Amino acid sequence: MVQGAGWAGGPTPAPARSDWHAFGGDSTEQHYSPLDQINQGNVSQLGLAWTYDIDTFDSYTQPLEVDGVVYFAVGNSVIHALDARTGKLLWQYDPDVASQPEAKTRMRAGWGTRGIAYKDGMVFTATREGRLVAVDAKTGKLRWQVKTLDEAENGYITGPPWVAGDVVVTGFGGADYSPTRGYVTGYDLKTGKKRWRWYVVPGDPAKGFENKTMEMAAKTWSGEWWKYGGGGTVWHAMAYDPKLDYIYIGTGNGFPWNQKIRSPGGGDNLFLGSIVALNAKTGEYVWHYQANPGNTYDFTSTMDIELADITINGKLRHVLMQAPKNGFFYALDRETGQFISAGEIAKQNWAKSIDPVTGRPEMNPDSLYLDGKAFVMYPFPNGAHGVQAMSFSPKTGLSYVPVMDGGRVVVDPANVKDWHYRPGMFVNTGLGAPPANLTVPSASSRLVAWDVAANRIAWQVPEPGIFNGGTMATGGNLVFQGLNDGSFNAYSAQDGKKLWSYAMQNGMLAAPMSYSLGGKQYVTIITGFRSSYANTPNWDYRQQKRRVMTFALGATKQLPKAEVADAPIVDDAAFVIDPAKVKIGAGIFNTSCVICHGVGMAAGGAAPDLRKSSIPLDAAGFAAVLHDGALMSRGMPGFGNLTPEEIEGLRHYIRQRARESLAAK
Repeated sequence: MVQGAGWAGGPTPAPARSDWHAFGGDSTEQHYSPLDQINQGNVSQLGLAWTYDIDTFDSYTQPLEVDGVVYFAVGNSVIHALDARTGKLLWQYDPDVASQPEAKTRMRAGWGTRGIAYKDGMVFTATREGRLVAVDAKTGKLRWQVKTLDEAENGYITGPPWVAGDVVVTGFGGADYSPTRGYVTGYDLKTGKKRWRWYVVPGDPAKGFENKTMEMAAKTWSGEWWKYGGGGTVWHAMAYDPKLDYIYIGTGNGFPWNQKIRSPGGGDNLFLGSIVALNAKTGEYVWHYQANPGNTYDFTSTMDIELADITINGKLRHVLMQAPKNGFFYALDRETGQFISAGEIAKQNWAKSIDPVTGRPEMNPDSLYLDGKAFVMYPFPNGAHGVQAMSFSPKTGLSYVPVMDGGRVVVDPANVKDWHYRPGMFVNTGLGAPPANLTVPSASSRLVAWDVAANRIAWQVPEPGIFNGGTMATGGNLVFQGLNDGSFNAYSAQDGKKLWSYAMQNGMLAAPMSYSLGGKQYVTIITGFRSSYANTPNWDYRQQKRRVMTFALGATKQLPKAEVADAPIVDDAAFVIDPAKVKIGAGIFNTSCVICHGVGMAAGGAAPDLRKSSIPLDAAGFAAVLHDGALMSRGMPGFGNLTPEEIEGLRHYIRQRARESLAAK
């Protein structure tokens, strides 16, 4: 049973809410709209009301709607304001990320922006290279901006800021790449003045600790962890409870992933893989729950955090919910941090069980890949649940989670003691190369409806491919979700039956939102797809139909016919491949380029397919893009750290992959 009235002014969403003014709708972050004009009985009449084509390289962002205006940011944090009835552009603000001195390095990681924030007539975005920016919601004029990555040399920002009372809070990412110490910072809403900063992991003990909390956390680390930064970046999830005035943050992995390197004596390594409650006014620590003590994987607790009031075992609980990467769905008391429950939503083999009282996991010793023994671990680093938002319906008591079932081989490097990170924004996991004879089955995906009170799966439906979009639940007992096959679907919130579908001409990762104007309910989603893996269908980077799409009952607008041509693989017969150079290029590609340009160079929409690009055929042009950053405004960073030999090696590796692909046809 879910209580709809809230608790003494708590954050349960009011039924009258018609706007969508936060990442998850309101401060509960439930991705739930109480609007019910569109419901199970009439959703079949839903039609396209308006569209807006986006000229960008990346669009998997959560839109907002306030007072008749739809706001969103795409690509290099370019904010747009549209008329919510018609889709007409009202204004656009470009923070000019590509020209910033730090951008060339910071843009080497991260994928655009996942969302923005709104409060008191201002729109807030955090830019990839490290600024927090506030603009006037009516005019799009800059109000203030501040550099927030002043202590994170190789950090970057892809997550949205969060509003907590009169404070705007932002974190950052980067702990997969280089020595990084995570922190979050709160800024005055009106002026941008820094109010507080809270560090996730302790720093060098010789320099003293910022507070008693960091002194306590240091006792859970060993070795000289501070030389690696420690990690724990807060690169996405937060939520705010106005009753308690707590801001909840979800923390990330350690750097490197492998604990035997960063903390060789073990320990819980606080506050990695945790949910932490902070006082929103002061940034002071209140409580924490650590899902993954030690966290020797890429299991992060940075997925969306949602708040609700739920009756569990006959008692009203003020619940914080999260489904992090590790395959479990957690419910905590958001006032005290007390563990309530955890249940498996996906295949996992890292834990034997979760203690029902303490919430502490009993580890599967095989998952620690001791003595160089390789282990096929579930879930994979993409997570059982990634950044694609889940939603929660106070009407059904169910949370709707896009789930992935996939595994990965984990093993120590040949000599753990001699491991050192490779600078230059390459992925540095601290793991070794998988044995050639150890294979992993193909991953799959599902939409899972999780009964929070009963701690079990209520229903589930299989979905195509691996990565699918975020979900939204509504008062009309519907669940909306965009899929990687290009369909935008509405399901029954009670049993998962598909009730409506629309062909969007593009895959989706973003979550929808809903709002009401003039007595009419609208549903809006932004199309755009990216993956490190090729998909079926595969959404070509250069031909994607990135759009804002808005639906209403009885609307009849039609999309133009989609014209998609399969671009051919290009080659130059006069190009002579040097195997030694291929080896150099393969090492570069598979530790950095693969994230955007695709496993095996088969791009999945995040970036162009290099086998089909003519740029690598020209040495000077390739160097201008790759080394000098000629296409930074379109999202391609500059890798000034690469040597001429490494750049030439990449050209030879690209040619080899192109010819291998042509021969396989």
